[in-house]
Amino acid sequence: MTIRVLLADDQALMRAGFKVLVDSAPDLQVVGEAADGAEAVRLARELAVDVVLMDIRMPGTDGLQATTMISEDPALAEVKVLVLTTFEMDEYVFQALRAGASGFLGKGVEPAELLDAIRVVASGEALLSPAATKSLIARYLAQPEPAEQPTPAALDVLTDREREVLVLVANGLSNEDIATKLTVSPLTAKTHVNRAMMKLHARDRAQLVVLAYETGLVTPRSS
Repeated sequence: MTIRVLLADDQALMRAGFKVLVDSAPDLQVVGEAADGAEAVRLARELAVDVVLMDIRMPGTDGLQATTMISEDPALAEVKVLVLTTFEMDEYVFQALRAGASGFLGKGVEPAELLDAIRVVASGEALLSPAATKSLIARYLAQPEPAEQPTPAALDVLTDREREVLVLVANGLSNEDIATKLTVSPLTAKTHVNRAMMKLHARDRAQLVVLAYETGLVTPRSS
């Protein structure tokens, strides 16, 4: 099945480069291009998009606002957002993860890594750049957060094993790594992850990581 990709970047030259790269893969296809966030949201609704490559800094509706709009639209529940940023530790990246992005990459990423990242995000199986993402989340959750955050009670819906799996997901482990750690099959590990996502209403693993930190299940020190 071909993964349908939408490019959202205000620089036409950047979009052109990404388009050539993405279209070079037999299982990926660029189906639309947007120069700002509002256009990205509109095209995501119109074009049956699987993955949006989203630049954060765009005029008008920026990538952060667009990511929020996509994640809050029930009709776009299956659309994954992959944030591309000039600086991997950009302060807006964590806000994008809170808003519903599935992960992020720096724009200087190697071509093959970007193509693999699109596939990973489309599958929902793994969080991109787990070490960098975990560091980013730890950095910003360590700061005072004025907005309301989920309390530890939000995790009461999970079984003990699902909480254990959530900790491992938050530490960047894949399903295979979790299976090895818990001495279970990869399918069983995947089932636990999927159940945790369903119970916590998380779009994907990235959202599980955010929830694990926000509820205090995992802290920068303990992780």
